[in-house]
Amino acid sequence: MKKIGILFGQERSFPEAVVERINQKAEKGISAEAVKIEKILQNTPLDYAVIIDRISQDVPFYRASLKNAAITGTAVINNPFWWSADEKFFNNALAEQIGVPVPKTALIPSRQHPTGTTGESFSNLTMPLNWDAIFDYVGFPAYMKPYDGGGWRDVYKLHDKEDFFDKHSGTEQLVMLLQEEIIFDEYFRCYCIGGKHVRIMQYEPRNPHHLRYAVDGKTPDPKLLKTVEEYTLKLCQYLGYDFNTVEFAVRDGVPIAIDFCNPAPDADIKSVGQENFDWVVETTANYAIERAKAQKPGQDNLTWGEYIKASVAGKPLIAKTTTKAATPKTEVPKVEAPKAAAAKAEAPKAKVEKAPAKPKAEPKTETKPVAKKKPIK
Repeated sequence: MKKIGILFGQERSFPEAVVERINQKAEKGISAEAVKIEKILQNTPLDYAVIIDRISQDVPFYRASLKNAAITGTAVINNPFWWSADEKFFNNALAEQIGVPVPKTALIPSRQHPTGTTGESFSNLTMPLNWDAIFDYVGFPAYMKPYDGGGWRDVYKLHDKEDFFDKHSGTEQLVMLLQEEIIFDEYFRCYCIGGKHVRIMQYEPRNPHHLRYAVDGKTPDPKLLKTVEEYTLKLCQYLGYDFNTVEFAVRDGVPIAIDFCNPAPDADIKSVGQENFDWVVETTANYAIERAKAQKPGQDNLTWGEYIKASVAGKPLIAKTTTKAATPKTEVPKVEAPKAAAAKAEAPKAKVEKAPAKPKAEPKTETKPVAKKKPIK
């Protein structure tokens, strides 16, 4: 019997629904449950063919446990080695390399010294930085946010350089991004599962959290949706994420990727609404079963993105930018409820669905406070 486990924290609706849906399908030799950990011993496998990770970004013990599980044969969704190395600033650089538009972005060092360091630790950093060049490049208004954060924590809108210095003084040990503001006409948030299944959802980040899916905008242009789909697939395939969300702000008809490093994206029914929830539960269940069937004990069963593959092979990154995507659809299909969808075979190529607007609630996250340290001089 191959077991699919889900590792999660405070959330309940999504992991419980995925476990139930997988077991409802009654695939021969496959079952699902919440992950149970009694002990972690080096090079000793956990009893799971697949683990869906929803919490290790906040719990270092889980991250190390998943790496140990991966090296002993478990297919972990998402790859814990890559996720440990990835961050938003690198994502933007990669996106530019493969032709996906992103905002102008600069990396800003932490205001306070990291724990265990002093001013002498930064002898290679010219202080003060060339702020004028940075501000000229990004422009104002701008946004400042952690280079590796999530959940809309510690995000600031800045109107001028005085506003920047005022807000930056309170960011403590966080390494930040300063990013161009994109004045947009439309905005989309997209689930991408397995590097081939895409769910496009209209989204309004300027609304309060519980109203961000409550969008009564115009019907999107099918050509625009096709471009959003292609960019979503390309980004997730290059990064190697099995489960991610990608956000686009559309300016003058061009979708600009705003955020695409969300490997444990919100999937709570109260946040995303019933139809989006049904889609993400059904698609996750099908994909986890697919990975369980393909899993082979004693070998690497992780997903590695095209960036890593090209690097290992010594090939140019841009030589592999062609993405095979689904044929554009002129009509947007409705999401099927899990019971109805179970009767149909899963499509072998990328499937895109445009979701209706639903209210979104603030996702719960698990964080710890950052100790105050002396500022960099």
